[in-house]
Amino acid sequence: MSELQTPYYLIDKARLRGNMEKIALLRERSGAKALLALKCFATWSVFDFMREFMDGTTSSSLFELRLGHEEFGKETHAYSVAWADHEIDEALGYADKIIFNSLGQLDRYADRAKGTTTGLRLNPRFSTSGFDLADPARPFSRLGEWDTARLDAALDRISGVMIHYNCENGDFDLFDHQLTRIETEFGDILGRLDWVSLGGGIHFTGDGYPLERLADRLAAFSQKFGVQVFLEPGEASITGAATLEVSVLDLINNGKDVAIVDSSIEAHMLDLLIYRETAKLPQDGTHEYQIAGKTCLAGDIFGEARFPQPLKIGDRISIEDAAGYTMVKKNWFNGVPMPAIAIREEDGQVRPVRRFTYDDYKGSLS
Repeated sequence: MSELQTPYYLIDKARLRGNMEKIALLRERSGAKALLALKCFATWSVFDFMREFMDGTTSSSLFELRLGHEEFGKETHAYSVAWADHEIDEALGYADKIIFNSLGQLDRYADRAKGTTTGLRLNPRFSTSGFDLADPARPFSRLGEWDTARLDAALDRISGVMIHYNCENGDFDLFDHQLTRIETEFGDILGRLDWVSLGGGIHFTGDGYPLERLADRLAAFSQKFGVQVFLEPGEASITGAATLEVSVLDLINNGKDVAIVDSSIEAHMLDLLIYRETAKLPQDGTHEYQIAGKTCLAGDIFGEARFPQPLKIGDRISIEDAAGYTMVKKNWFNGVPMPAIAIREEDGQVRPVRRFTYDDYKGSLS
């Protein structure tokens, strides 16, 4: 690893396997199918590894859909907040199921979608999100239909629904309570469907999560309504499975010790900056540093860290949990080089799989 030039994302297959085995257990015990949510993680170099444990992919755009179809294979669900006329036919060519966000989109494209399993997004008007920015049930939400009369009128044209309302929900009791609400409010509709996707955002691979209780609850839901249940794990698939490896470029003291590294939270872990969260940094030792990025953004700060020894120029730092919503959001702000991507195999060997160059930067702009 010392020979690899930082920054780079390092995917650890041994850690990834731990998540995959929990998904496999959940699938076997519950009968639910698990689709990788590409909006969270789309690094296809490990799809061959994940494919053994999952049933396919779900997407939010034409490009994600095509990537899932070409590189993951298996079952491919196509969802978009709004499909365009020029892309719908191509999308249908890749999709095993197409899920429309609104009745307007269903009306527009139902004839062209004949022959493809068709669904609709259902918005239950509640969620577990603590962020208004990410809350699919926020006031005036454009994400899905909620009126039961309108949904009922569409049942002759759809065979299933997608209900995405969880967000980093590690509380099984809350999940159970809200699923009961869905059963109560939409049970008549659910009982006339073939399949139901409960979306992602269920943190069932977290430490201590009651996985067997979740599996039994999903099995009971499936049996009650006679539907195939789908889950769309994104974060749950890759939590803890990757790090962002960076190096210290400069050390300054402006009232506190600051280590400037060869990376950027805005360019390489943007989701944390959007939600005003800090990166998972080392916290062992008494030597405290603020870890800061190298762009000109004043707030380009990963967070506070502690180390056993004082930092030196060239020291390497591992930033944990750097898979979800990182590589899919990385950007070229300030022209800072994008991190390379490397994989640690289960035998411990590290294999670089992609480096980004000036030509990639230049080509992305014009």
